[in-house]
Amino acid sequence: MTAATADSDSYDVIVLGAGPAGENAAQYAIAGSDRTAVLVEHELVGGECSYWACMPSKALLRPTQVLATARHMPGVADKISAHGVEVPAVLARRDGFTHGRDDSSQVQWARSSGIDVVRGHGRLAGERTVVVTGRDGERRLRARHAVVLATGSLPTVPDLPGLRAALPWTSRDATNLLEVPRRVLLVGGGVVACEAATWLRQLGAEEVIVVVRGDRLLPRVEAFAAARVADRMAHKGVEVRYRTEIRSVQRPDVQDTGVGCIHGGPAGVTLSDGDVVEVDELVVAAGRRPAVDGLGLDSVGLSDGKVTVGDDLTVAGTDGQWLYAVGDLTGRTALTHMGKYQARVCGDVIAARAEHRPTDGPRYKASADHGQVPQVIFTVPEIAAVGRTAAQARADGLDVDVLEADIDVAGAALARDDFTGHAALVVDRATDTLVGATFVGSEVAELVHAATIALVGQVPLERLWHAVPSYPTISEIWLRLLESRRH
Repeated sequence: MTAATADSDSYDVIVLGAGPAGENAAQYAIAGSDRTAVLVEHELVGGECSYWACMPSKALLRPTQVLATARHMPGVADKISAHGVEVPAVLARRDGFTHGRDDSSQVQWARSSGIDVVRGHGRLAGERTVVVTGRDGERRLRARHAVVLATGSLPTVPDLPGLRAALPWTSRDATNLLEVPRRVLLVGGGVVACEAATWLRQLGAEEVIVVVRGDRLLPRVEAFAAARVADRMAHKGVEVRYRTEIRSVQRPDVQDTGVGCIHGGPAGVTLSDGDVVEVDELVVAAGRRPAVDGLGLDSVGLSDGKVTVGDDLTVAGTDGQWLYAVGDLTGRTALTHMGKYQARVCGDVIAARAEHRPTDGPRYKASADHGQVPQVIFTVPEIAAVGRTAAQARADGLDVDVLEADIDVAGAALARDDFTGHAALVVDRATDTLVGATFVGSEVAELVHAATIALVGQVPLERLWHAVPSYPTISEIWLRLLESRRH
């Protein structure tokens, strides 16, 4: 069926923002029913993840990971060129995953799922009412059951002298680069900055400088994991300057050349230590903010411009259980998979309320973004983690054991000759269950889901002894970690 009704501007569910979270919320809210839904989107259906974040960034990183593995595999290494990856081919593969920023397949999916798509900027205009401003003027939509806010977040560019005027790259430019700057300076020490520094260097940037306000990279992960990434960056010629900030930028020949192109001539960057660095491009990865501008929040009583949700994803400060929010906008956990998780819960809550069913079961509460969040950071080496770090657990008042071991098992040795890694489990002594786990090493991403299941399922360590890892796999590290408690 299609989402059209006799009153074409009325829908059961209106979703502002057609990224992964918005798509999931709409799909779950109407699944298996005759309810109607519409996605309102002013850019591309599929959102940030599909075109400017997760998909293109991982497409840029993966070829060099494959090359590194091959270079450390006898019988293969001698067949591999000493040179790096073929940059045009890497960029072409990336463009294949982003469909050249063509969202027609995503639109087709939505419509085949019974979800309409309306192009334009949507804003709230009172209870259950959305006004969409598009090329053909304004259109007023009315929701019978729910409006879901899923507008995501925007990159933050600090208001420093000359920085914004220099038109620095943000994450969108870095993931959609069409040319590799020879000299590049990145602002920030978080995930985006570290991943971007990794692929820029691997794709041929000769000089890569990372400017970090604090005293370490990746402050939200275990220190041992961040240190390994920092060491690898240094080994690959990436210069990280800690406790350093930009004071000013001079870029006299700046040009708006488009996303992914170098934005004019060289920039002179004055740093807080007085040093002046000349680079061909800057990348600002200094955080993101909820995309609430022009969203009409004041029309529904949210005059402070903030969107706060409970675990049922209903927006606090509004009446009638009709306004919901999911994803980065909520400020809870800014990760695509967590936004999609929230959206699934949100859609189920909307469906249950529309059908007058109870919503007191665990299915209708988003609990996983309270200390159970998994994440993979695709640097070299990779970091895969879930839950709390040891420091976070102790700050939360937990009495914890930390079980650690190098990832030195048969499966790792067989994977590649230069495999190195380390793992740690954070165990709550009171319950003998995991509250956190971190793996750092070569291609450790697939290890984190087992830890996530153990953590969410609150599986006691005594029980984990009977979850036998297959031999020879890298998952044998679980046995080594459990054995470390016996010594």
